[in-house]
Amino acid sequence: MADGQGDKPMDADVKMQKPPELGLKLVHLDLKGAPPKISYLREIFPLFADLGADGILLEYEDMFPYEGKLQVLKSPNAYSPSDIKDLMVLAKTLKFEIIPLVQTFGHMEFVLKHKAFAHLREVKVFPNTLNPHKGESMELVKSMIDQIMAIHNNVKWIHIGSDEVYYLGEGEESKQLIEQGQTDKNSLFMFHVKAVASYIIATHSNVKPIIWDDMLRNISAAKLKESMLDQLVEPMIWVYNADLDVNKMSLQIQKYQRMGFSQIWFASAFKGATGAAQCLTSISYHLANHLQWLKVAETLPRNSIHLQGIALTGWQRYDHFSVLCELLPVGIPSLAVCLQTLKHGVFSLKEEEYVKQSLGCKSLRIDFLSVEDAGSFPGSEVLDHVTHIITYLQESVDKLHENIYIRGWFSNYHRKRKYVHPGIIQNFEGEVRSVCALWGAAISKLRTAMERIYYPDTVEEWMEEHVNPALTRLQCLVHDMDEALASIDIK
Repeated sequence: MADGQGDKPMDADVKMQKPPELGLKLVHLDLKGAPPKISYLREIFPLFADLGADGILLEYEDMFPYEGKLQVLKSPNAYSPSDIKDLMVLAKTLKFEIIPLVQTFGHMEFVLKHKAFAHLREVKVFPNTLNPHKGESMELVKSMIDQIMAIHNNVKWIHIGSDEVYYLGEGEESKQLIEQGQTDKNSLFMFHVKAVASYIIATHSNVKPIIWDDMLRNISAAKLKESMLDQLVEPMIWVYNADLDVNKMSLQIQKYQRMGFSQIWFASAFKGATGAAQCLTSISYHLANHLQWLKVAETLPRNSIHLQGIALTGWQRYDHFSVLCELLPVGIPSLAVCLQTLKHGVFSLKEEEYVKQSLGCKSLRIDFLSVEDAGSFPGSEVLDHVTHIITYLQESVDKLHENIYIRGWFSNYHRKRKYVHPGIIQNFEGEVRSVCALWGAAISKLRTAMERIYYPDTVEEWMEEHVNPALTRLQCLVHDMDEALASIDIK
């Protein structure tokens, strides 16, 4: 752990002579929130490569250009087919593997929220889980997969999601079958995943499906082996905690090995895993997560199981309806640290210097949710301005309202009833106007920086959540002050 000043890197508990073989190191891009413009992705893909990435796990959700009956699924800002093809060309130049991710069971909110598909929900009031009993459900999934594969026709893997399939077994069809003893929740899960994976293998023989592993963890060994899922999918085992339990994870992997799975993936997190409304990224937290994954990799039985790679997830929303987590540029220093840690098996002074050079910064604060030097990498302006606003805006507005003259003679009670001593305003007018001007300029700079990377709806959402509450309070203070001063002239 770095010292209290945050100016030293965190080393692994045991420095490895040679880092464990991790396979592909994939950067996960979660496009269901704050999707960057294609122009920004073109800028940062080379940076990812420079930092040690081997590919991208691309979770489109509503940013994919669905057509025909699926057209309703796509966002107004969805990428065009030519946009995606351009990214594929760039990826090939960088020798990147691109793995598209499409949810096919749980986290189907972006599909099931629409009236045209609402009847395919497992439970009527919850738009997250697909009903596995309806023939239309499978046709929907097949159509989504077909359209994605039509553009990604040279990929080796497709990720079919299947995590957090909440409320499965609670729909009317499921309840009847379960009560009759014909099935159970785990059997329902495996039945649908097998159908989806079988379809992919039948139509794209060179493509292997990947699934998140959480729904497999509590299925009995006998049932999992009987399902023969090991012949159809590769599990991606995900844990994002800084205190990942290495022994427990090793036992889980051994279970998968005994059940026949010979190819597995890991999934860590470089951002988006420490709170649904988190704005600033804790590098030390995510570094600790990756150091634990390195320890897990050291325990793998290499002769019987192969680690295909590790996806560094960067969640942008916890689900389709939640608020935004840390913006991508805010998480890039964390991503840089984590990629270098995975590449070298440790994060020492050497790796720190490389990260600073790559990001164009003179200092790197591992243990603090702040930056002294945001660097010069693409998007660094967003990191700089977001950090400044999140750290100081609310604090400065609160401090202003603690002014003894505002508290004593210009309170909400006084302002609401126009019961104001105009002469007292001279004691705080200058400070109020100065604070308002300073934040007006800072917010304008942030907006400009964000507009270069993001579409207008992302900018407005972030401002609404993190700027407007404090800014509105400040603007109301100025308005009431101006109104009180104007009353002097009238009299």
